[in-house]
Amino acid sequence: MPKVTFTAAGSSENPTKLNVETREFKFVVDEPATLGGTDHGPNPVEYVLAALAGCLNVVGHVVAKEMKMPLNGMAISIEGDLDPAKFLGMSNENRAGYSQIRVGVTPDSSADEATQVQWLKSVEDRCPVSDNLKNPTEVAVTLA
Repeated sequence: MPKVTFTAAGSSENPTKLNVETREFKFVVDEPATLGGTDHGPNPVEYVLAALAGCLNVVGHVVAKEMKMPLNGMAISIEGDLDPAKFLGMSNENRAGYSQIRVGVTPDSSADEATQVQWLKSVEDRCPVSDNLKNPTEVAVTLA
């Protein structure tokens, strides 16, 4: 199967607010007022959590169908721990990103527990966003 390239482009409206377009969709990335933002949208690290949830949902349904596992839906809860000191220029001691992300997946399924455990392992292994978060990915940031 050929490689697929996804794109997104954004323009800043102010120091914390970015208007983003991808395909025909437009959305806002902003910071909460407590971090100096205008709170017009989720912040970047909240989008990371939402991207992981969305990806797990899609892959979860694909894998369930392949396994012929009944799946009426899923509830996904995600939380991540982040130390803002590096981002704020106060310390270089810890990394800037999440130190840990915890995900709870509750499938609405009549499948037995062993099948659900096998399903979840396959979902986690095949989720592109989970893969990007768990493994180093080359990111090339350049002046354009």
